[in-house]
Amino acid sequence: MAHAKNHDYHILNPSIWPFLGALGAFAMLFGAVLWMHDVTPWLFWGGLVAVLYVMFAWWSEVVTESHVGDHTPVVRIGLRYGFILFIMSEVMFFSAWFWSFFKHVMYPMEEYVGTEYVAPYIYPVNAMELPLINTLILLLSGCAVTWAHHALVHGGNRKDIINGLAIGIALGVLFTAFQAYEYYHLLHEGWAFGEDEFYSNFFMATGFHGFHVIIGTIFLTVCLFRAMAGHFTAERHIGFEAAAWYWHFVDVVWLFLFFAVYLWGI
Repeated sequence: MAHAKNHDYHILNPSIWPFLGALGAFAMLFGAVLWMHDVTPWLFWGGLVAVLYVMFAWWSEVVTESHVGDHTPVVRIGLRYGFILFIMSEVMFFSAWFWSFFKHVMYPMEEYVGTEYVAPYIYPVNAMELPLINTLILLLSGCAVTWAHHALVHGGNRKDIINGLAIGIALGVLFTAFQAYEYYHLLHEGWAFGEDEFYSNFFMATGFHGFHVIIGTIFLTVCLFRAMAGHFTAERHIGFEAAAWYWHFVDVVWLFLFFAVYLWGI
């Protein structure tokens, strides 16, 4: 039951989750170093499980806080601003990979040639085959999520919201499956992780984007279950809105990757 508030702010109760999240993240980092030195992988996996549990428990509390009335209009504005800043940090993350790709393609340098221009060797990928199909799949998934969002904001029936989310999720899973097949095909053709600048930039940029697609698919799946449980209303749907923004960000990044890495780069 919602309770009355005499102010517009949310005074947080003491919580163990930030501390446990920090411990889990430290265990992941330290465990990754031990794994890289062939000591043990178990500390990394234990830290990962701890971080995932903290994420689930902490966000579950945030959902509960919304239901009891803690998310006032002022709090909802703060949540939106916070998520916008998070997406901006993701933009900067991908900007680094685009910067590296364009730098090595347009101005490659080798120590033994000084300032002489050396034309980079580009490994061709037919952009009009699987990459184009994946582009259409991701754009269609964005349309499906927009349909669900429109139905929610404008008071549409819940069936449209659920169907739009389900279609978006299914297309996201299909995109991931096709990208995994593309990697499998390229690696069997002789491509290698980290072999040279082109391979490194290609796999890091497209691989991290694929990782974001997986995260976005999980994000949408949580929203689907919440929509089925009747959590969202036209006025209160910050979680859904954040998922839609994130998914559209993933779409836009892929468009830049498609035109840069697959079309312009070839």
